[in-house]
Amino acid sequence: MQKVINYTSKDLAKKILVILFTGLTGAVGLNYFLIPANVFSAGMTGIAQIAEHLLSNAGLSVDTGILIFLLNVPVFILGFIKLGKSAMILSFANVISMSFFTTLVPVGQVTDNVLMNAITGGVLLGIGAGLSLKFGFTTGGLDIVSLLLSKTTGRTVGNYMMLLNGLIVVVAGFFFTWESALYTIITIFTMSTVVDYVHTSHQKMTAFVNTNKSTEMCAALNSELLRGLTVIPARGGFSSSEREVIMIVFTRYELYTLKQVVAHVDPNSFTNIVATDSVVGTFLTQDEQNLIKKSQVSK
Repeated sequence: MQKVINYTSKDLAKKILVILFTGLTGAVGLNYFLIPANVFSAGMTGIAQIAEHLLSNAGLSVDTGILIFLLNVPVFILGFIKLGKSAMILSFANVISMSFFTTLVPVGQVTDNVLMNAITGGVLLGIGAGLSLKFGFTTGGLDIVSLLLSKTTGRTVGNYMMLLNGLIVVVAGFFFTWESALYTIITIFTMSTVVDYVHTSHQKMTAFVNTNKSTEMCAALNSELLRGLTVIPARGGFSSSEREVIMIVFTRYELYTLKQVVAHVDPNSFTNIVATDSVVGTFLTQDEQNLIKKSQVSK
């Protein structure tokens, strides 16, 4: 099926700005708040912080930004092999941005209050992570590891993310102090809260698209998203005009694409997006979607 949305240079420019902004806020959060206070971040960034401390104690000086990049390289190689390049390119660019700015921004200290450092660092890192998800990519690291483990074992991505971040807390307490571990929990909680605020944390969502162009909208959505659509007849309560509402259930990573399609086809439409707790029935996984896409290309 022919694509109806050709993403413009303006759209790409927005994503590049988000990547640069994520790198800068992440670097400031690390170098001005978390690192001076010996508080650790979630994900691969937290592992890089711990590795930097351990190497420093062994007499080796390696910048945290460089470690962030080096630790993510094997993860992205696996991601390219198992998940496909389209899902990885922007996420890898995000990691490069984070590594670059963390190396560029000098380590400083705004306050010696550890609690304020833990909260502020978590907010800055959470803003970048939330914006990344909002624009359809990730900050890499443990997000990808959790996804790969989930595909292998069948357990949820959330379970693995909690487990891996929990290990970071334990390691922080074991090798440093349990006070650092407790403040790390505060940072991880703050990050999660900010991500939820900037971008929904629910894995699945439901959109109700109220439009006068239901035929064109369905065709466009079918072209860009491999999700089932339900067309519901509706009537305007104020205008009494007949129209149709399109219902579609999708994942949070597809939210940006859906918004782009709706705005392109009918800028005057009204879309209500709600969190979906669970889905009973057929819901295509990423692997199933990739198989369908390959079969469509081969035809």
